[in-house]
Amino acid sequence: MRTPSALERVLDSQGFVVLDGGLATTLESAGHILDTELWSAALLRDAPAAVGAAHEAFLVAGADCISTASYQASVPGFARRGLGTAEGEALLRRSVDLALEARRAFWAEPEHRVGRPGPLVAASVGPYGAYLADGSEYDGRYGVGRQALAAFHRRRLEVLADTPADVLALETMPSLTEVEVLVEGLAEVTHPGAWISFSCRDGAELWDGSAIEDAVRRCAPEAGIIAVGVNCTAPIHVASLVRRMRAATDIPILAYPNAGEAYDARTGKWSGPSAGAGWLERVDEWIGAGARIIGGCCRVGPDMIREIRRRMEDALGRRTDEDQERRS
Repeated sequence: MRTPSALERVLDSQGFVVLDGGLATTLESAGHILDTELWSAALLRDAPAAVGAAHEAFLVAGADCISTASYQASVPGFARRGLGTAEGEALLRRSVDLALEARRAFWAEPEHRVGRPGPLVAASVGPYGAYLADGSEYDGRYGVGRQALAAFHRRRLEVLADTPADVLALETMPSLTEVEVLVEGLAEVTHPGAWISFSCRDGAELWDGSAIEDAVRRCAPEAGIIAVGVNCTAPIHVASLVRRMRAATDIPILAYPNAGEAYDARTGKWSGPSAGAGWLERVDEWIGAGARIIGGCCRVGPDMIREIRRRMEDALGRRTDEDQERRS
């Protein structure tokens, strides 16, 4: 029998998992300018303490799992900024170290350990489009084939899988081809378990037009995939997507959408209505649809994560207590 992963153990013990929100959003709100192709990954070298502080803010807000600042980090990406392979790989590892240090500092305070499981660290792996930094992560139109995608992802998966991270978070995947490449890559490395989350254009399809059910079915548990979900997707589409994923698989479902605004890659600006009460009210819909691992993505900060935790405790914590009473 397979040993449960750290994520599965927290989910089993608590009945739900609260993810963090937008790391870049939190860094920008602290005054950091993230206007390069590396986005928040630039601070791994330039302002590592700021990254750690952002992680701790999410932990204090109630996140059970924080994601590293490696979403837009890659050896080729660092090379474009003049860094060699060794330094680029060291920065990937530093992204995990900073999250682990933030967790240690948070968990060292006795009041933080009351009524909560130990927090997890997810090593973030963004799509090829995040490296291109041209907005193609939101449509999957990269103009490269499977071989190029595999070569790009291979070394980053190897490096991050060799760290003490509790789980790999393969995020914002807009195309079925990239999902298939990553599943093949995961099967070739030893890792602690991984989730894959998709970026979707509506309530049924990834940005490349693939059905969400097809993407889910490609995520073979034999490759160590322990959860699937959606992120950086408009919140209005999430409930439908969760229901479709729930019908296609028995593994846990994640949902951590953006705030609902639209991003313009040419200007680097967000537009449209910002997150608020309407966004948070949808959390109950996502829970009802079958999501048990919930957080936020772009433009979702610690205050909203705090409210997500309250809603999940109300909806799922009570249900867990009732289940335990029935079994006793």
